[in-house]
Amino acid sequence: MSGVTWRKSSYSNPDGGECLEVSDALPSRVPVRDGKDPGRRALVFSDEAWSVFVAHVSGS
Repeated sequence: MSGVTWRKSSYSNPDGGECLEVSDALPSRVPVRDGKDPGRRALVFSDEAWSVFVAHVSGS
């Protein structure tokens, strides 16, 4: 997915490490990639699946 803007959590270590990056480039979908290896393919999740994941990892 070239030409899209990627972002990571404000909780991420600025020196790198274990970070996921997400993009708002696709309607109703959330592309996710490995911040350590941005050249690899992104995984694409539905908005609903991404919301469930975020709620689970944030303890909501």
